[in-house]
Amino acid sequence: MSDQSPVLVGVEPLRHADVVAVARHGAPVVIAPEALARVAETRTVIDGLAADPNPHYGVSTGFGALATTFIAPERRLQLQASLIRSHAAGTGAEIEREVTRGLQLLRLQTLASGRTGVRPVVVETYAALLNAGITPIVREYGSLGCSGDLAPLAHIALATMGEGDVRDAAGTLLPASEALAAAGIEPLTLVEKEGLALINGTDGMLGTLVLALHDLEELLVTADIAAAMSIESQLGTDAVFAADLMALRPQVGQGTSAANLRAFLGDSPMVHSHKGPEDGRVQDAYSLRCTPQVHGTARDTAGYAATIADRELASVIDNPVITLDGRIESNGNFHGAPVAAVLDFLAISVADVASVSERRTDRALDPARNHGLPPFLADEVGVDSGLMIAQYAAAGIVSELKRLAVPASVDSIPSSAMQEDHVSMGWAAGRKLRRAIDGLGRVLAIEILTGARALDLRAPLQAGAATGAVRDLVRTVAAGPGPDRFLSPEMEAVTALVQSGAIARIAKEHAK
Repeated sequence: MSDQSPVLVGVEPLRHADVVAVARHGAPVVIAPEALARVAETRTVIDGLAADPNPHYGVSTGFGALATTFIAPERRLQLQASLIRSHAAGTGAEIEREVTRGLQLLRLQTLASGRTGVRPVVVETYAALLNAGITPIVREYGSLGCSGDLAPLAHIALATMGEGDVRDAAGTLLPASEALAAAGIEPLTLVEKEGLALINGTDGMLGTLVLALHDLEELLVTADIAAAMSIESQLGTDAVFAADLMALRPQVGQGTSAANLRAFLGDSPMVHSHKGPEDGRVQDAYSLRCTPQVHGTARDTAGYAATIADRELASVIDNPVITLDGRIESNGNFHGAPVAAVLDFLAISVADVASVSERRTDRALDPARNHGLPPFLADEVGVDSGLMIAQYAAAGIVSELKRLAVPASVDSIPSSAMQEDHVSMGWAAGRKLRRAIDGLGRVLAIEILTGARALDLRAPLQAGAATGAVRDLVRTVAAGPGPDRFLSPEMEAVTALVQSGAIARIAKEHAK
C-alpha cells in the first residue's frame, strides 16, 4: 500500500504532481461523491438515446468508417465488447508501469467528468484497478495519436472486462480475470456508448508529457550543475553569467540558468584563482560561455509544454461527448496535435542540452583545450586511457538523441478506410521523448563523472560548495583519479544519482 496521500478525482483538473504521484508512486485515488452523482445524471441522457429508433453515433451505430451502420438493441452489448477486443491490438514491448497507470488515471478523470455518458460503476471500476495496483499490459505500438490513444486505452478497458493480461501490485503477470477476482473487483459488462468513452482520449501522450516535464525539471538543474563543474575545472569564468548581462536579453529560461550558475560558482576558490589580469584569455568557448542560452531555451520549451499539458489536464476528451445542456455531439477534440507538437519540441531541446554537455566533456579530456589537465584525465598517460571511452558513450547517445529529435508529428498515415485521414502520431512522439530523456540523464552523468575527476586533479585548488558537494556525492559511488578500472558500473551508478534527482537536490542545498 502506498504511503502517498490520496488524489481526489472528478472535481478540479488534475495537477502535474497528482499524475506523478499516482502513476509513479502508486498514490491511491478517491472519486468525489459529486462527480459520481454527475456521472449518474448524465447517463440518463444516453439511456434515452439508446431507446430512440433514430441512430446516434456510438450509442446505436458502428464506429469509425462504420458509423452509418445501425445496430439493433439486442446486439449492442456485443458491439461494445467487440470494440474493445478488436481495438486492443497493441504490439511490441510492454510499456512502463508508470505510463500505463497514467493512462488509467487520466481516462478515469475524464470518465468522472460526467461528460462521457458512462455509468458510475465504470468510474468506480477504473478507480478500483488503480487502487489495487492492477496494471494492464499495454504494448508499445498501436496508437496513431488520433481518435485517442485507441489501442493503449483499449488494453486498459479490456482488463476491466476481466480479459487480457495484467500485472498485480507485486508485478506478477497473470490473467485479468484472476487479478480482478483476487481484488474483489467485478468485471464490467459494457453497455451503450461506454466502449467509445473508454478509448477516445489523448491520455497516453498526455501522461507521458507530464512525467517527462517532471523529469526535465530536475535534469535541467542537473545540467546547470554539470556545466558549473566543467566551467570550474576547465578554469573558465563566471563573469559572463552576470545578472546585468542577462538582463540585456530577458529570456526567462536563460535568466534562470544563469542565476543557477552564479549560485553554483560564486564562492568557488578555483574560479577566483584566475580572475586577475594574469588570465590572458578573452572569452571561453561557446559550450562553456553559452550554457544559459542553451539550457534556458530548454527551460522555456518546457514552460510552453507545461501550458499545453495544463490545458489538456483541464479537458474532457471524448467523441461523441455529452454537452452541459444535454446534447450528444461529435467533435474532433481527440486529435493529439497539441500534445504531439510539444512532445516533439521537447525532444529537440533535450538533444540540444545533451549535445552541449557532450562538448563540455570532450573539452575536459583534450589537453589542447583543458588548460593543464592530463589527456583524457588519465593517471599514467599512454598506459591508461582515463575517461576516453566515456566520451565515446556520450557521443553515441547524443547522435541517437539527434535522430530522436526528428518530429513524429509531421507524419500522418490515413486509417479507417480514409475516415481518419489525418493523425497526430503523438503516441510515437511520447515514446521517443521517454528514450531521449533517459539518454540526457546518461550524458549528464558522464559530464558529472568527468567534472568530478577534473576537480580532483586541480588540487590543491578547491571547488565551490555546490560543485564540491556534488563531487563528494559522486565519490560515494565512483572512485577518484587513479589507474584505469572497470568504468561502466561507475557510469551507471552516477546515472542513477542523476535520474533519482539526488544530484540536483544536493546542488540546490549547497548553492550560494
